Amino acid sequence: MKNIFKDETTLVQSLEEFSEGEPRVYPLIQSTTYNYKDPDFLAELFDLTKEGHMYSRISNPTVAAFENKVAQLEGGVGAVAVSSGQAATSMAVLTICNSGDHLVATNTLYGGSFSLLDSSLRKLGIETTFIDPESSEVEIKEAFKDNTKAIFAETIGNPGINVLNFEKFSKIAKEMVVPLIVDNTIATPYLCKPIQHGADIVIHSTTKYIDGQGTSVGGIVIDGGNFNWANGKFPNLVEPDPSYHGLSYVETFKNAAYIAKARTHILRDFGFTMSAFNAFIYLRGLETLHVRMDRHCQNALKVAEFLQNHENVSWVNYPKLKSSPYLELSNKYLPKGASGIILFGIKGGAEGGRQFSKNLRWINNVVHLGDVRTCILHPGSTTHRQLSEEQQIAAGVKPEAIRLNVGIENIDDIIEDLKQALEV
Repeated sequence: MKNIFKDETTLVQSLEEFSEGEPRVYPLIQSTTYNYKDPDFLAELFDLTKEGHMYSRISNPTVAAFENKVAQLEGGVGAVAVSSGQAATSMAVLTICNSGDHLVATNTLYGGSFSLLDSSLRKLGIETTFIDPESSEVEIKEAFKDNTKAIFAETIGNPGINVLNFEKFSKIAKEMVVPLIVDNTIATPYLCKPIQHGADIVIHSTTKYIDGQGTSVGGIVIDGGNFNWANGKFPNLVEPDPSYHGLSYVETFKNAAYIAKARTHILRDFGFTMSAFNAFIYLRGLETLHVRMDRHCQNALKVAEFLQNHENVSWVNYPKLKSSPYLELSNKYLPKGASGIILFGIKGGAEGGRQFSKNLRWINNVVHLGDVRTCILHPGSTTHRQLSEEQQIAAGVKPEAIRLNVGIENIDDIIEDLKQALEV
């Protein structure tokens, strides 16, 4: 979808057309189904020859308004909103993979994504080979097999805070003739647009910065519309689908074939449906995304600089630090800022980290990131607990590592609480 506005305007203004006297704010349409006088028209909806809403497991007007806005922000041809970030990851893979297929993924992924790919999908016959994103092109290509269907990565690794080298990964994906799937959750479409840098599919946990309030769980999958699905590797997008009277997604939906299948097959059958209420909340969240992200980025850099200079801190990972190995990549792909997440190590190891957490006065331990409130987490014992120690270290999760979600509160108050906790 072509975006005719700058991001800040797109985020604030409704993209839906309104008639005279209709609500200024796109309404919450809380309905499971929709009225039709003509049964033949309804039959055409089921055959996918007409556009419209028939049942809210598959589509809903409020959810569609949210999907359209995110698709425009990311520069995609369409999007499907789902019930969680994990559902988005599952949909992104299941739309193109069957039992017997293979994926290549970076080993610095969010712990839940790593577990999904390494365990649950493996039980369904979809295997994943994990690679270090810092490996050379030759080393990464060696992980590919004849049945590899995609390469999966994150714009900013969670919680390692490594920045993806889009140029390298998109080049590899093109040479290996597979789509590049990128989780853009921590960066958001305001700070980075992966499709512009060579990604084919983008996903988000909308639970995080898009919501920004810590209220609603959801996810979304965006189709860049720039991948050739008729290259011989993806017959389920090309060959006739018997559940739709022999329809071919590529022939019928052209460059939107992937997202059409994601909705009409995966969403229909697996029911990863986003509630209309959550979509309504997300539309409100998007209206302030740019203002919040600017503040998250400003505060995070100041906090990272403070931590880097504190005698009780061993190391700090934040891409905009002058000492960061990802400074060049973050300046290239994240010119507006590197989001609000910092990973750092406390002297004294894991026990030092636990004591630091207890010393904080108002910054709490929270299993979450991306909302306006500052919080911390010890990834090794929570989000990455299911990984082995070796896998944790490979993902950048050292025993002493603390993940800090820097909120939009007054920067002096944030630093003061961190300072007193470190000094105790």
